[in-house]
Amino acid sequence: MSIRVRFAPSPTGYLHIGGARTALFNWLYARHTGGTFVLRIEDTDDARNTQEAVDVILSSMRWLGLDWDEGPTTGDASAAPKGDLGPYFQSQRRDIYQSHIDKLLAADKAYEQDGAIKFRMTREPVIIPDMVCGDVNRKLTAREEADPDFVIVRSDGKPVFHLVNVIDDLEMGITHVIRGEDHLSNTSKHIQLFKALGAECPKYAHIPLILNGDGSKMSKRDRGASMTTYMEEGFVPEAVINYLCLLGWSPKDDRQKMNLQEVIDIFDLPQILRHNARFDMDKLVSLNGQYLAELDSETYRTLAENSLKQSGITLESFPTEYVQAAIDSTAGKLKQVSEIKDYAVFYFQNPEEVEWDAEASAKLLVMENHAPISALRDAFDALEPFNAESVQGAFKSTAKELGVKVGALVNPVRLACTGKTTGPSLYHLIEILGKDRVIGDINKALDRMQGNA
Repeated sequence: MSIRVRFAPSPTGYLHIGGARTALFNWLYARHTGGTFVLRIEDTDDARNTQEAVDVILSSMRWLGLDWDEGPTTGDASAAPKGDLGPYFQSQRRDIYQSHIDKLLAADKAYEQDGAIKFRMTREPVIIPDMVCGDVNRKLTAREEADPDFVIVRSDGKPVFHLVNVIDDLEMGITHVIRGEDHLSNTSKHIQLFKALGAECPKYAHIPLILNGDGSKMSKRDRGASMTTYMEEGFVPEAVINYLCLLGWSPKDDRQKMNLQEVIDIFDLPQILRHNARFDMDKLVSLNGQYLAELDSETYRTLAENSLKQSGITLESFPTEYVQAAIDSTAGKLKQVSEIKDYAVFYFQNPEEVEWDAEASAKLLVMENHAPISALRDAFDALEPFNAESVQGAFKSTAKELGVKVGALVNPVRLACTGKTTGPSLYHLIEILGKDRVIGDINKALDRMQGNA
């Protein structure tokens, strides 16, 4: 059997991280089995659907690298590059739905009532065979016992989710429905619709929900719930994919960091965990830092430049070589690229704009440091060439002459140049800032020391 799976989001808002995880699990199963991954936009609710939401879904999928294999105009992946294939839209398939509605009415499997069309639902319990949850015995609720039949076409003539979902799965030959556990309550209706249409049901796999760290349901206000968060804050897509894999699935060997091909090779539905997943932003950020550190220089620079520009820094006013060197000095130091502004903003500030940390200033910019820092300034002034290697040599020789440790010089100078006591490699950032800027920063610090005397 050729595996065919689908991701079928409704374009009614942002793409939730749970939806992205559902798309990923479907995509992984298709890639693992050599099957087909279909993207279908369930846009029959005209009142709630928006083009903006469609665009968010498509951009999020492409950002994650979850390419789909079919499009409504081509029918297969060979006719056009995958990136050019559009998804299926339910709003364009109403003639297909109508033909099945007519069949249900003709077979007395459905009937009209108050202008709507209702499906004759079985009164007996429905067994839902599920590849994750096991066999689920779905009985009618007390409310359903009075009238178990349900609407499949509204009085305005528009078909509802239950019907179009089943018809599309039938028409598209979907073999496995992998979706969130919140849909499990719908599945008994879908199974009966398949039977009424004379079709075999796909296999179901309902995956656990993603909850906040405290066990509460994630709402759109919770950090990390929307996929746009990761796109806008400069996360590495591979890191997000890696983390999403770990939410409800386990490779059974406690590995955390895995490349996508490794996951594809071993991913299977029986490995999906039964219990709900807990979202941990700190864990994702830590993993993102590992991926950031492995990026090639060009990719990292692009992410960093975009983040700096979004934070309001005008990079165009600085030489290209200077910007690249400044960004390169931050590589491997950040967990999120959005941290780069606070970490390296001094590169793009005028000296008078750099604010010294108050606590560090009180500790380091004191008169007892005046003489050694003054001696180091004089050593810098005489350096030629002025680069990281010669700067390091000046620190060491000055410290030796004064009989102090290099660290006694490092922290006051770092504070003078950057306003902080942490940051990029000091010798390299001094080279990047240049002799004139650094000596000017040191002179300003020396003046503060005298003022604090």
